[in-house]
Amino acid sequence: MSESSKAARNRQLALHGFTEFAAGNIDVLRTLLHEDFIEHSPENPSGREAFIAFIAEAPVARARLDLKRVIADDDHVVMHYHMATDDDPRGIAVVDIWRMIDGQIVEHWDVVQPVPEAAQIPYGMF
Repeated sequence: MSESSKAARNRQLALHGFTEFAAGNIDVLRTLLHEDFIEHSPENPSGREAFIAFIAEAPVARARLDLKRVIADDDHVVMHYHMATDDDPRGIAVVDIWRMIDGQIVEHWDVVQPVPEAAQIPYGMF
């Protein structure tokens, strides 16, 4: 498989998973995450089952997720999105970095930033 087709396949798998998760289907993570999934975010557990149990109770599972961009390069897929709730309409800007092997996510990193008042970001967050 060429590098560009691998990136395209990983992009499509991650995009499908994101779309399903954003629609409320947490079970999509059972096929998308590798059993030995490694999580690099502080206080978030590694391992597929532990991570799914954690994320099912996390605010992201009940938030509106508005995907802004997807970038894929070889084994890595980067997703930039806006996460908001009724209680926090400004929400949070999130960048997830996924490393994928053989159609499953094996590692995850993220960067999370609260969206400030519009006057503080004249060019926008997204």
